[in-house]
This record gives sequence, C-alpha cells and structure tokens, in this order.
Amino acid sequence: MERDSLAGARVLRAEEGDTLGALEAVRDRFMIERKESDTGFSLLQHLVPPRALVAPLHRHSREDEYSFVLEGRVGALLGDEEVVAEVGDLIFKPRNQWHTFWNAGDKPARILEIISPGGFEQAFREMHAMGEALDPEKMAGIASRYGCEADFDRTPPIIERHGLVF
Repeated sequence: MERDSLAGARVLRAEEGDTLGALEAVRDRFMIERKESDTGFSLLQHLVPPRALVAPLHRHSREDEYSFVLEGRVGALLGDEEVVAEVGDLIFKPRNQWHTFWNAGDKPARILEIISPGGFEQAFREMHAMGEALDPEKMAGIASRYGCEADFDRTPPIIERHGLVF
C-alpha cells in the first residue's frame, strides 16, 4: 500500500489538525489518520469539558485504544473496574473489553488517544457530522460499521453515578 503524500516527516503545530465538535461539548482534534500511518494507528486529541462523558459504554472488535492524560483527571470504566487517571497516566483499553471514559474533574481535560490499528477515527468524523443531536440509533449504526458495539442501556447509570453530561 502506498502512503499518502501527507505522510512525510512534518511538525503538526498546536493550531493545526481538524478539530470537530461544539465548544461546550467533547471536541476531537485529528492529528494523524490511518492513511498517514500506513494503517498502523491513528492519533487524536480529545478535548473534554468538565464532567462530560466522552462516549457511551462500548467495545471495539478491531482496535486497541491508549489514552494518555495531558491535562485534567479522567475516569474510566474498564470491564468491571473503575479507575481515575491523572496527568501523565496512560489508560489501556484492549479490543473486546467494554469501556467508557469521562472527565472526572471540574476543569477541562485533554487526552491524547492512540487507536491501533488506525481507521476508527473515521467513525468520530461521522458522529461529529450528526451535529449536536446525538441519536443513539444512528450512533449504533456508525459504530457497527467500524466493528464497535455500544450499550446505551448500561450507560445512564454511569452518567448518574458520576454526575456527568452526555
């Protein structure tokens, strides 16, 4: 497979990369996409408002995810275990494990998200294209096309337990 012409050595400046999402909602900054890494991985930055859930409870069948906390506190449900990660901590979310994560603090959080192999970042693009009206049925359809399953029935108790918005 031939690499995209954008894949050469470069510096992605702080103001560069597509950033999608409303200012008061979770925003995603696309830093390296599958086509630029020869499908090896994708790299995003999640910008998460205080007490916001990033995604419903879900599991991937194709990808592993690694969330490195750059700023703030990040809570996560990994299988049956709840954890809180601080700046400098890495959360590993292996494929086939139910998980979700959220900003566990009262200040914005920034997370560097590595997805391996790459490709699932396109699901984020499709979900952002829906606008602010998040339709669970449409979200589940998008997720399914990317080998991901969402559990909208088990998500509300997580939101309630941690005082989150989604």
